Amino acid sequence: MAKARTQTVKLEERKPVGPSGPACVDLDRVIGQDRAVSQLRSAIESGRLHHAWIFAGPPGVGKRTTAEAFATLLLDPDAAPDLTGRLTVDPEGHTARLMRARTHPDYHLITKELAAYSEDDSTRRSKQRNIPLAVLQEYLIEPAQLAGSGRSGAIASKVFVVDEAELMRSGSNEGQNAMLKTLEEPPPGTIIILVTAREEALLPTIRSRCQRVRFDALSEGAMQEWLDRTEGEERLEVRPGSRPWLLEFAAGSPGRARTAIETGLLDWEGELRPFLSAIERGRYDPDFSATLSKLVGSWAEDWVKARPQASKEAANHAAAGHAFHLLAQRMRRLLVDASEAGDADAIERWSDAIEAIADAEREINANVQMALALEHMSARFASAAD
Repeated sequence: MAKARTQTVKLEERKPVGPSGPACVDLDRVIGQDRAVSQLRSAIESGRLHHAWIFAGPPGVGKRTTAEAFATLLLDPDAAPDLTGRLTVDPEGHTARLMRARTHPDYHLITKELAAYSEDDSTRRSKQRNIPLAVLQEYLIEPAQLAGSGRSGAIASKVFVVDEAELMRSGSNEGQNAMLKTLEEPPPGTIIILVTAREEALLPTIRSRCQRVRFDALSEGAMQEWLDRTEGEERLEVRPGSRPWLLEFAAGSPGRARTAIETGLLDWEGELRPFLSAIERGRYDPDFSATLSKLVGSWAEDWVKARPQASKEAANHAAAGHAFHLLAQRMRRLLVDASEAGDADAIERWSDAIEAIADAEREINANVQMALALEHMSARFASAAD
């Protein structure tokens, strides 16, 4: 890895970039993923805990939340059986407090945003659309070789969580290949968890060395429970009357719901409602594309303002992803309604609309200009409305 740098990055500044809220430190607090939690508890109780894991499932359904709680249990030397015999941590204990503050020295969260803190200049200037080799070397491969600082008695000495692990797949897959040795011969007490929404993007050689835990979208009841708890404990505010739209947009993903609440995506529903209602009635407003582009651009700008080290390009892609998801959810609901009514014309129309959204997303991923991709999609909506 190249070590030449054009600017100094202080060690204290090179810290993991993760969510702003406190980490989850209790597996029993994970909502809607009973099967996954049961699998992890069984692995601990067996006394034969595997050193490498893949947490796979849709975005925002609790994979990283579960990884945090799992890591807390593994790193806590004072974890003890509760009245039911299950190993638990004291939520006010030393390990739990460090995890909630995201300052535990032996918990390492690896994200694409760490590129901004890399020792390598070209990595620092990257667009943060993947997890570069330099980030894996600096924040996982090299630290894994160092002795853990935790007290004796803990199940693990170090836990590494790679979020959006599918982003390690780029170019020649040098990042994933570099990780193979660590996965094959990890230092004693080292646990590695790959969190991914696209397990197929991980190399077969990576997948074959990991235990797999499947996560699913939450049921509507579990989503209601999550909203009730989050509003009560974190004072997360959901405007009256917004819950139905929020639940439809989230599609079983608490992470997506949180993003909608905290970053203003809830406001999109009001601005886009007239355009979408017109499309449903077979009409098309030519201002639709411009309005959508404005919303995407404003969201990306606000995201970068709040996170100075974030990549503007990555923020644009994230904003476009939210827009495509919103539109696709609406079109899928219309497609279901058309199917139930046996309306062949409407089925074809909404199927074409969903394909137009998918094509626009592919164009953006292929680096087509954002406004142009949205115009292409909108033109197909207009054609379908004629």
